[in-house]
Amino acid sequence: MVYTIALAGKGGTGKTTLAGLLVKYMVKSGKTPILAVDADSNFNFNEVLGLEVPDTLGDAREDMKKGAVPSGMTKDVFMTMRMEEAVIETGDYDLIVMGQPEGQGCYCAANTLLTNCLERLSDNYPYIVMDNEAGMEHISRLTTKNVDVLLIVTDASRRGLQAALRINDLSKELNIGVKRTCLIFNQAKDGVPEKVAQMVADAGVELLGAVPEDASIYEYDLEGTPIVDLPEETKSVSAAYGLFEKLF
Repeated sequence: MVYTIALAGKGGTGKTTLAGLLVKYMVKSGKTPILAVDADSNFNFNEVLGLEVPDTLGDAREDMKKGAVPSGMTKDVFMTMRMEEAVIETGDYDLIVMGQPEGQGCYCAANTLLTNCLERLSDNYPYIVMDNEAGMEHISRLTTKNVDVLLIVTDASRRGLQAALRINDLSKELNIGVKRTCLIFNQAKDGVPEKVAQMVADAGVELLGAVPEDASIYEYDLEGTPIVDLPEETKSVSAAYGLFEKLF
């Protein structure tokens, strides 16, 4: 049975970076093959993983709308074929990217397409790591549903923590099938403040711990170097590994 971890949080908390480090940890631990999913229209999970994206699900749907379906082929068969072509294969893990939706500000069809794609692909992978868009929309659109772990990432800001707790509240309100909700305090300067820990406990969320601020991540990002290439002894990677152990 597939084990799904979905990441969520306010923009700028380092959610995608942690998603990449989670994939790195799982590969090292032999928890493969993994389907990495970028459910953000403004995708960049591939950059963290060091992969090029030649095709997205959004591209496939746009081509279908433009009449690219070959004569004698149904739209369903065409989309199934394009879904399979959009999977970027690496060996230990593969990546599928939702991409841009059709029309300005319209995400419904793109999210439905992604959901259908995951239903088709999930039987091929024992593990799925889904990097969602920032904020709460993916929860209300039910892109994130029936997951084993909802991993919420927050930074040291009050707004980040408030967003994290609201995501938790919304997931409970919508009853989307989350078996376990965990929180990581990212970019921490001095661990998890006691007040923050109490707020998380009061919300009924499992606090995994903190990942410290690390200039190496900023440097890798600035240079365009994949975050997954960070040495394991780097303080952020080492700390993240210790937290990820608690997820399995």
